[in-house]
Amino acid sequence: MPGADADRVKSAMAAKTPPRKPDSAVFHPDRATVAAGFVTGLLSGLVRRGQDIDGPLREAGVDKAVLADPAARVPLAAYAALYDAVIRAHGDEGFALFAAPLRPGTFEFLCRSAVGTGRLGEALDRAARFLALVLPELRVTVERDATHARLVIAETRAVAARADDPCRVFAFEWLLRLLHALACWLAGRALALDSVRFPYPRPAHAADYGLVYTEHSSFDGAALVATLDAALLELPVRRDEADLAVFLEGAPGKITMLYRRDRDLARNLRAILAAALPRALGLEEAAAGLGLSPRTLHRRLQDEGSNFRAIKDALRRDLALARLARQGESVARVAADLGYSEPSAFFRAFQGWTGEAPSAWRRRVLGGR
Repeated sequence: MPGADADRVKSAMAAKTPPRKPDSAVFHPDRATVAAGFVTGLLSGLVRRGQDIDGPLREAGVDKAVLADPAARVPLAAYAALYDAVIRAHGDEGFALFAAPLRPGTFEFLCRSAVGTGRLGEALDRAARFLALVLPELRVTVERDATHARLVIAETRAVAARADDPCRVFAFEWLLRLLHALACWLAGRALALDSVRFPYPRPAHAADYGLVYTEHSSFDGAALVATLDAALLELPVRRDEADLAVFLEGAPGKITMLYRRDRDLARNLRAILAAALPRALGLEEAAAGLGLSPRTLHRRLQDEGSNFRAIKDALRRDLALARLARQGESVARVAADLGYSEPSAFFRAFQGWTGEAPSAWRRRVLGGR
């Protein structure tokens, strides 16, 4: 898609939508959120083709105004609902990103192609062969050496789109998320990605990549290359047809909620950390609150593909955005309540999350209220 088309996508999404005024209801620290960039990416193919997005947004309970605010956050459950609402409305599990639609049932048969194999590596090879039949624009291969395995997603032909075209960015984000979550489900455990190199410039919502994929995310590669421990390919596939029937309930949208780095144990850790604020708990105290040793907490978070610092930072970000979206909350008070001993440290963190100073962000979001 030419660069002008990418600009038209962004303009169409922002048209007639005022800056978002986030809900000022009580913040729930155990409820994960999604950056607006993932929402605009999911809808970008529909916008490019002039297809309806208002119906799916209403069905999922997502305010269209978030599309005009790069710093907005959407509850993860609402994002999963939007995922399914788009598929129901348009009959395309590929979100109008590709030349031909991926008809409903594609995800089911992707799963069926992998269930019943002996080892995870074999299952991923089968999945790659199935995708070659239904998704000719992107080629998936699994490479191996003695220590590392690489899941490679590459375009099969040169494209006219800009590297940062939102349709192109989301196509890679979506397919990696799909394959990684499927691999985790097949193995019956979270599988940590050692690193991922994405084939486009760093997007505005890249801070979320540490939770969705890995902290070791980099950009501007020639293809998408996700690296993991080669031994993981030898894990047995633990799922069968009976498991698949359960897994497919609510799919494919629920794939967005599985095996993220802010789920399960990490969700409970967020609640422990939030309850202690403004005191900032260290790893030892947090582990004790969860009834674990520090070593066990560290290991189990690693098994989920997460870590203590990333969870603490994500909690502070979500709390800061929720608090500053209300009238009467001073920046200094929010910084203190989140455990920042120096306002300057909070300012630096907030600019890293949103690209704006806290006061500028709240003026824009509150819109003069």
